[in-house]
Formats: sequence, C-alpha cells, structure tokens
Amino acid sequence: MKMAYLQVYTGNGKGKTTAALGLALRAAGAGKKVFIAQFVKGMHYGELDALRRFEPQITLRQYGRDCFIRHEPEAADIRLARQGLEDVSARILSGQWDLVILDEACIALHYNLFSLDEMMDAVDRRPDHTEIVITGRYAPRALIEKADLVTEMTEIKHYYHQGIQAREGIEF
Repeated sequence: MKMAYLQVYTGNGKGKTTAALGLALRAAGAGKKVFIAQFVKGMHYGELDALRRFEPQITLRQYGRDCFIRHEPEAADIRLARQGLEDVSARILSGQWDLVILDEACIALHYNLFSLDEMMDAVDRRPDHTEIVITGRYAPRALIEKADLVTEMTEIKHYYHQGIQAREGIEF
C-alpha cells in the first residue's frame, strides 16, 4: 500500500493555502514533521506568527520578495524561486520531513520561475513516507494528471469584487 501521495490544491477560488496549512496542523497533531515552502511570497502573513509556535515540528520558509508577482517576474523573482526549489528539493530528499508543502508552486510554474520537470525531479524521488502538497492557481495539466488527489477551489462569489481589501487575520 502506498504510504504518501501527491496532492494538488488549485483553482481561482480562495482557500488553497488555508487548506494546506490546515493539513500541516493535522499532521503536526499526529506527531509528523512538516516543511512549508512559500514561493513568490515574501510579505508578512499571519500564518508566519502562528506557525512559529510549532517550530521545529512545522518549519516555514519564504522564497519570494515583498509582494506577490502582479506583472512579469524580474530577475530577483527567478533567483529566489530557484534558490527555494533547490532548498526544498534537498529537504524532500533528506527524508526528515513527513509532509512537504510547496505553496504557490503552481504560480511559480505559471511565471516560468522554474520548470515542472525541475520541480517533479525532487517530488518523484521523495522517500516513501513523504507526502507532498502543491498549491496555486494554474496547475499545469501534466501535474494534475500525475497527482493522486486534486482539489479545485472555484470562486463563486467574493467580497473583493465589492471593493473589500485583504483583511489581517483573514486574507493575510
């Protein structure tokens, strides 16, 4: 029986990162070690403070600049994402983590910060006990086909369209 799976949370709706963080808490509650890599994120989010309380059982690292990419990526975006992928690949292959979350990796793929082949090299060579979760909009078809579980978050209605800005503790 397979011990660890590849999960993908994608779609244009809210909740992909939140679902992955919920799984991280569940895994930590079961005594598992969790590594969270946040790509294209460098801003301070509420989860950073909350998850610090769970160190070293849950470790989170950001591989992005202050602001989420809104336009074409710059050289710094590419450099940080590639460094992040190198770091997370080493962590996956180390075997010390039971759950590894690649938050917003689909966005990094969408902006060509690294390739699907580069990312999947480490994912495919992971130890049998290491579950992988990949989040972000625009999951490529090849990733969806390879994954064992895919959840698509679909936006039906969002208060953002009424001019409501991101709120501390809710969206960040």
